[in-house]
Amino acid sequence: MDRLSFEVEEGEVFGILGPNGAGKTTTIRMLACIVSPSGGSAKVAGYDIVKESVNVRKSVGILTENPSLYERLSAVENLEFFAKAYGITDGQRVSERIKELLDFFQLWDRRNERVATFSKGMKQKLAIARAIVHDPPILLLDEPTAGLDPEASKLIRNLIERLGSLERHTVLLCTHRLEDAERLCDRVMIISRGASKVVGTTKELRNRMGGHPKLEVTLREVTREVVDKVRGIESVEGVEVDEGSARLLVAANDVEAVAPYVVRALVNAGAMVTGVSVFLPSLEEAYLKLVRET
Repeated sequence: MDRLSFEVEEGEVFGILGPNGAGKTTTIRMLACIVSPSGGSAKVAGYDIVKESVNVRKSVGILTENPSLYERLSAVENLEFFAKAYGITDGQRVSERIKELLDFFQLWDRRNERVATFSKGMKQKLAIARAIVHDPPILLLDEPTAGLDPEASKLIRNLIERLGSLERHTVLLCTHRLEDAERLCDRVMIISRGASKVVGTTKELRNRMGGHPKLEVTLREVTREVVDKVRGIESVEGVEVDEGSARLLVAANDVEAVAPYVVRALVNAGAMVTGVSVFLPSLEEAYLKLVRET
């Protein structure tokens, strides 16, 4: 890592984005006290990851790319084993927590079956249940939807949303899947070669790297007169013309405020307006632009 510095607020879903080899997994493993940093310092749940590693481990649940489940054991047996490993010795408390989690992850009906018979999506859900069986305040997730089919990926994203919004876990999510970050994260950090390049909400990153939203207007036909009329509006900063699709992209500081004036100008110029919408720069465009620059 190269002087990576960031803070995550309590109850926040914070995403770390970056290409393969950027340092996402290394960051997660250091924060979970699986590997030791060669320099610098970090605190997790208020504990120093070097001096108070035992307390850090008690405070976090971690999901690695490999679920690391015991496939010869059942779902219940896996969770019982890890609950004891985390120091939970109250049998009734363990049973209640296991039922709560397996119900939550829709695995209760398969609780006594060997994990070897589970689908990859089911194993991923059980691995998340294992990570939070001791009810940690902080959850570290490394590529939770990697290798899953679209249906299983959607299910895992839904579950992470529920963990953040209902159970109020602080979640650190490492991913290279931009759709996951855009849907799940309150803020994201893009890293490249172990260094932080930008931190902010997905909207801030889109605007910063991909430009501000634009007004997209589709016409029956684009003419020079029509374009000149739109360019003549005081608050319009620029107009891009896509003649092939008869589309105008209108740049303005406040596209929603300028939209009625654009439509009125087009109608007065005799244009046939077939569609009006706000065109948002994608997080993917911002991400790719930033990664290319590093």
